[in-house]
Amino acid sequence: MIRKGLQKLKLENIPGRILLALAFSSISALALITVFIIINGLPIIAKTGLWNFIFGMSWAPSHGEYGIFPMIVGTVTVTLGAALIGVPIGICCSIFLSEFAPATLRNIFRPAIQLLAGIPSVVYGFWGLLFIVPFIRDYLGGPGLSILAGSIILAIMVLPTIISITEVSILALPRQYKEGALALGLTHWQTIHAVILPSAKSGIVAAVILGIGRAIGETMAVIMVLGNAVAVPESILDPVRTLTTNIGIEMGYASGPHQEALFATGIVLFVIIMVLNASAQYITRKK
Repeated sequence: MIRKGLQKLKLENIPGRILLALAFSSISALALITVFIIINGLPIIAKTGLWNFIFGMSWAPSHGEYGIFPMIVGTVTVTLGAALIGVPIGICCSIFLSEFAPATLRNIFRPAIQLLAGIPSVVYGFWGLLFIVPFIRDYLGGPGLSILAGSIILAIMVLPTIISITEVSILALPRQYKEGALALGLTHWQTIHAVILPSAKSGIVAAVILGIGRAIGETMAVIMVLGNAVAVPESILDPVRTLTTNIGIEMGYASGPHQEALFATGIVLFVIIMVLNASAQYITRKK
């Protein structure tokens, strides 16, 4: 009996060990990618200097100049523009789906929003190139390929992330919150503003941070609509180049120190996204 019990315990432990091995394999892949990027990118940072690399204003690989500050500014401005457009729309859509939409509309809107997440990014870029860029050029001025065009495209692309997580955060709240507020005489809108949104704040913040991380990491769509000019922009109608587009455009023909500089750019981008994801996890767990 004891032997049979031990054998049964061993058999029951096998699935857990298999799952543990699979979990370690995914972590190992992340570790290998991280080590590979760091090994290939650190030499040029050590040669150029961290300050000169991050805050340098000139990116001219043929002359040995590797300053990525204009691309950092481009990344920040495009991402900030996407957040300013996408976050209010995403939160409003989440409130509508969770509080106002009848079941029929919810069954239509939710699959449609999920479909947005499945559309390839190059399709977004092509659509922006055909419609958004000419509209900006004809009615607002400038070349059309600009921060504004990239922000609009990225805002659309981050909507599924923001809407889905925010809606789940709102629906996860205890029903007593809403019922208690209504029982005290608050209107539906007052309940949403004073009770539901503050109570779901941690989930909403996490959704915004993850959406921003998604926007920062996007490449193909923004390559097509930003104009890819390595310069600090003066207005939202100016073309810019982001960190991801710089890697995507030049990695195909780069070699030597130029290639190392692109890997170093990847290190900076990797750190930014890791900080954003860690912040989202921390905020969610803390709450």
